[in-house]
Amino acid sequence: MLTEKDFIATSYNSIESASFEWSAPSNIALVKYWGKKENQIPANPSISFTLNNCKTITKLEVVKKSENNNFSFDLLFEGKPKEDFKPKIQKFFERIEKYCPFLKEYHFKIDTQNTFPHSSGIASSASGMAALAMNIMSLEQAINPTISDDYFYSKASFLARLGSGSACRSIKGEVVVWGTHAEINGSSDLFGVEFSEIHQNFKNYQDTILLVDKGEKQVSSTVGHDLMHNHPYAERRFAQAYENLSQIKAILSSGNVEEFIKIVESEALTLHAMMMTSMPYFILMKPNTLEIINKIWKFRNETQIPVCFTLDAGANVHVLYPENVSEKALQFIKDELVGYCQNGQYICDEIGNGSQLIIINN
Repeated sequence: MLTEKDFIATSYNSIESASFEWSAPSNIALVKYWGKKENQIPANPSISFTLNNCKTITKLEVVKKSENNNFSFDLLFEGKPKEDFKPKIQKFFERIEKYCPFLKEYHFKIDTQNTFPHSSGIASSASGMAALAMNIMSLEQAINPTISDDYFYSKASFLARLGSGSACRSIKGEVVVWGTHAEINGSSDLFGVEFSEIHQNFKNYQDTILLVDKGEKQVSSTVGHDLMHNHPYAERRFAQAYENLSQIKAILSSGNVEEFIKIVESEALTLHAMMMTSMPYFILMKPNTLEIINKIWKFRNETQIPVCFTLDAGANVHVLYPENVSEKALQFIKDELVGYCQNGQYICDEIGNGSQLIIINN
């Protein structure tokens, strides 16, 4: 079992220059992570579907510097300098320097873009930090070619977590577990692990993301996590997440879509219940979020078509359904749900495999 100390790079060479490019997807949690301890350690385990189309593509160019007393990087977003992202990258480098002591030896040019509309309300920190972590691991592999593939992906997930907790679930695999759980082999609070016992019913599962509100959230996820300290229902919630992960593990293996729907929708509503019962309390759902939820329940009740929803920490709705009902589900979405989206915007996505290497030059 890999420990934190295993991720400290100790022996490595040096290179003059190199460039890498990776894409990393967003992910949507089925059992939610809400509440964390120090050093980005989750208060409860979570499990997520990795998405396919909503992703960040990041190119990293590295050049050896003459002095190495500070971090040096330029940041471009969609080809243009992005100064307001820089403090987040600086903080990320400070957090991971212990594990990547070579960072100050290079100047980095980070050029990043999203395949989904920026400020769409889709969390880009998970895909963004995962893509950057993959590139940094490509640099580590270039200066230490002896590292194994398993170590490469585990450390990439470990680093991504230090940038944004849920980013560790965007590295590898269709379904990923993050957080120690007795029934999940190899599970860890330090990085995500691939969960591979997936029934055919859940292969190519579809996720249509309804963009209900694309504005800035009134309360950031970071603040929301912190409000779980001293939350009146925190301990019961953490235990519930653990229990629900046990159940959904069995459900994903057996293919029971009906039971899957119960857990996934309950988890989504519980996440928002935690927000409404924290101090201070807050609501991230919008009236249209509730309209959509009620429409989904009515449609499922009348047609028996297994369409369900989940929510992130925001107002947007992820509509989940098996691939074999895609045609009817999409028709329903277009006819009855798109009217509740901001400017009628929605994104069709599905389960994907995680980060992909695009190019490597060294």
